[in-house]
Amino acid sequence: MLTASDLTNLQELAGRMADAAGVRALAHFRASRLTADNKAGSGEFDPVTAADREAEGAMRDILAAERPDDGILGEEHGSITGTSGLTWVLDPIDGTRAYISGLPTWGVLIGLDDGDEGRIGIVDQPFTGERFVGINDGDAGRAFLEHKGTRSPISTRPCAQLADATLMTTDTAIFDAGEAVAFNTVSKAAKLTRYGMDCYAYAMVALGQIDLVIETALEAYDIAAPAALVRAAGGRVTNWKGGDCRWGGQVIAAGDARIHQAALDMLAEAAA
Repeated sequence: MLTASDLTNLQELAGRMADAAGVRALAHFRASRLTADNKAGSGEFDPVTAADREAEGAMRDILAAERPDDGILGEEHGSITGTSGLTWVLDPIDGTRAYISGLPTWGVLIGLDDGDEGRIGIVDQPFTGERFVGINDGDAGRAFLEHKGTRSPISTRPCAQLADATLMTTDTAIFDAGEAVAFNTVSKAAKLTRYGMDCYAYAMVALGQIDLVIETALEAYDIAAPAALVRAAGGRVTNWKGGDCRWGGQVIAAGDARIHQAALDMLAEAAA
């Protein structure tokens, strides 16, 4: 069982990991010679860059030195089974498509899972200097934004009705035909729908700027950290059936439980 002191120490370690990853990512960001390989091989474009690999490597180096018994699940360098019961879930650059386009909506994702729940979630945007941190301690959660030497508590905002909600997704192309119909039903009920923010959208839910994120086909490294962050800030994050989503799949993140349930009802027919 992790104590409050343990979580404080682990959050400090995660911050140093984010610092190290951010240095590697910024070294390549908007560089004229940056190139991207296609992990998909052919057909769909699934980019990966030297920055992705270097940033994850930097985080793994810290864990190898300081937490060698912990497990690691990372996007670029695979998984390591640990013996401590703790697993670090790493996405060195979430939003690589945005990254190679010079857009500042990508982020370094660091999640810490104890086997039962995500205890720490960090969404770090090195270019803007924003670090969103969530810590879950049993039934309690706390979240804050670090920016320009300041630390401010953050929380999701109340939103009782979908008609008042701002909804986001990264790209409607991620949905299959049935999922697209379900998503469009929610979108038509919402006040505003926006696209293309990757992990930054979840940070905006935690910050109380938007109300809903709906996505699908996510991997654990895409959602572990954002889910822990949004939960710590007072929101709800589940799959489309209302269950655990921290290992990926269909995801809905909401700042208010009332619109979470309303959206779930509309997504039900497409829930896998």
